[in-house]
Amino acid sequence: MSTVSLPPAPLHPVGLRLHGRRVVVVGGGSVAYRSTVGLLDAGAAVTVVSPAVVPALEALADSGALSWIPRRYAPGDLDAAWYAVAATEDPAVDDAVAADAERERVFCSRADDPDASSACPALSDAEEPLPHDDGRGRIVLVGGGPGDPGLITVRGRQALARADVVVVDHLGPRSLLAGLRPDVEIVDASKLPRGRAMPQEQINALLVSHARAGRLVVRLKGGDPFVFGRGMEELLACASADVPVEVVPGVTSAVGVPAAAGIPVTHRGLTHEFVVVSGHLPPGHPQSLVDWSAIGRLRGTVVVLMGVETAPAIAAALVQHGRPPDTPVAVVVEGTTGRERIVRTTLAHLPAAIVQEKVRPPAVWVVGEVVRVGAPTS
Repeated sequence: MSTVSLPPAPLHPVGLRLHGRRVVVVGGGSVAYRSTVGLLDAGAAVTVVSPAVVPALEALADSGALSWIPRRYAPGDLDAAWYAVAATEDPAVDDAVAADAERERVFCSRADDPDASSACPALSDAEEPLPHDDGRGRIVLVGGGPGDPGLITVRGRQALARADVVVVDHLGPRSLLAGLRPDVEIVDASKLPRGRAMPQEQINALLVSHARAGRLVVRLKGGDPFVFGRGMEELLACASADVPVEVVPGVTSAVGVPAAAGIPVTHRGLTHEFVVVSGHLPPGHPQSLVDWSAIGRLRGTVVVLMGVETAPAIAAALVQHGRPPDTPVAVVVEGTTGRERIVRTTLAHLPAAIVQEKVRPPAVWVVGEVVRVGAPTS
């Protein structure tokens, strides 16, 4: 006697307003991360339940963007939830989550079995694919811009729409992951400030191995790949392995974040130059390549990236080498996103402002008279 397989029940298209509402994501891998970023962009109050999480989820938990319960799923974890996601990649656990959700009348999506889910996330509209596809594995280094998913280039969106594998940084426009095809493999290559990081050599090897397997690999990076993004290192690794590679430039946070906050890096009559500096090493560090005495003597704008922890030392060096202590400074935290905030201060008061305002990465800070342009007067 043969068994007839019935098609999945039809879906009723609807959108969920989850802002401020509790959502539980069970799982801590790349599949759970993909679901979580879309929920966070919807304003949901996300709780992740998993014994371990990928670095990108860990960073979100450390920043307070979500709550992390570091253990296995247990009955009761869905209490007061409006929506649940089962993404452990363990069928037994996902079964338990889905069964509890059904009992509690909580809609649930299963990453491993969309047809068995009571809810299925909608995909974003498909983008026009890349114009050439010869079936050979290749790599596209995509600059995703400073954070707002709308600031990625059209070419970057085309690459994501066609990707088989996406290797993503913590600072890449994470909400774009939620709209990828379900079969796209996501690799978390986060480099967390002073935290866990995937070695660059391992990232290079991953890119090459996936491309050699015939896949289209998108390396999604924040900002522009060639502005403190190690993009050239990855390009050289691909070239040495004889793997085709394309570079898609992105809007660098050094210019895009201040601009979106209403701060120009240049302004007629105020400055004829601006300089972008990596602040990941403090002045005086034996590995620092920055001539802080020269930077201090400049009259133009100084933009500092990756310089939250080192801000006191950098401010002191700039004053020591010629910048007046009352030089205005603007610190733009999580620029271009819905969580953006601006801390205005001076070089002299920057260390105290960092502490008082609880500034954490990602943040870009700007030094110079351009900070006063368009600034509120009260």
